[in-house]
Amino acid sequence: MNYEIIGFIAAILTTSSFLPQLIKVWKTKSSKGVSTLMYFVMLSGVILWGAYGYLIGSKSVLIANIVAGLLQIVILILIFKNKNNESTN
Repeated sequence: MNYEIIGFIAAILTTSSFLPQLIKVWKTKSSKGVSTLMYFVMLSGVILWGAYGYLIGSKSVLIANIVAGLLQIVILILIFKNKNNESTN
């Protein structure tokens, strides 16, 4: 049995968990209640998991963490953009 399929399913589920937050921040243009520190810590972990996936040759771990990292970077950009907009209003 190819265990990578389990990794890909897990990757889809865990990585897609960031989409509701991204959509909410994008639509409402508000990042109230969103922890910037949590996203920086999570991004750090995702970078390390991505490196680990690369080193062990696991495509599911590598791809999941690249996508999760990109989603988190977009969320962080929106948080900072919205905080700047919120402070001027």
